[in-house]
Amino acid sequence: MKKVIFACVHNAGRSQMAAAFFRALVDPEKAHAISAGTEPGPRVHPEVVESMRELGIDLADARPQKLTAELARGASLLVTMGCGDQCPAVPGMRREDWPLEDPKNEPRERVRAIRDEIRARVAELAQAEGWTRAVAAPDRGVSSAQDAQRGGPPPAR
Repeated sequence: MKKVIFACVHNAGRSQMAAAFFRALVDPEKAHAISAGTEPGPRVHPEVVESMRELGIDLADARPQKLTAELARGASLLVTMGCGDQCPAVPGMRREDWPLEDPKNEPRERVRAIRDEIRARVAELAQAEGWTRAVAAPDRGVSSAQDAQRGGPPPAR
């Protein structure tokens, strides 16, 4: 099983959203994700919690954690979230950087746009690696990788 780390500086926004979408879209028999930061904040940003709640994903109890060598052990991919020079690097690990804006203190519409971009990138990664499940976990805000790329499931008729 593959282990993916989503990391940003404070582990209070982008990386938390990415790991939550990953859990919703990826077959847990194939891969799992954790999120961490180089300088973890005290809590997940309230605007991020609210934005994810709109999709049925609850991050209210999520807690930022520090990216340590122990936490990174065994991971095959590190996805950094546009944190520039403050982004972590783990020797010997494949790394992708997604240049994403920090949602902290952004207006609701901007946070939603960042959230939706993260969802699409996670769906693309999961599909490219062959990790997607046929149907996402219940109440996780997306019904398939294809729906996630389109911005969500089709409207009910």
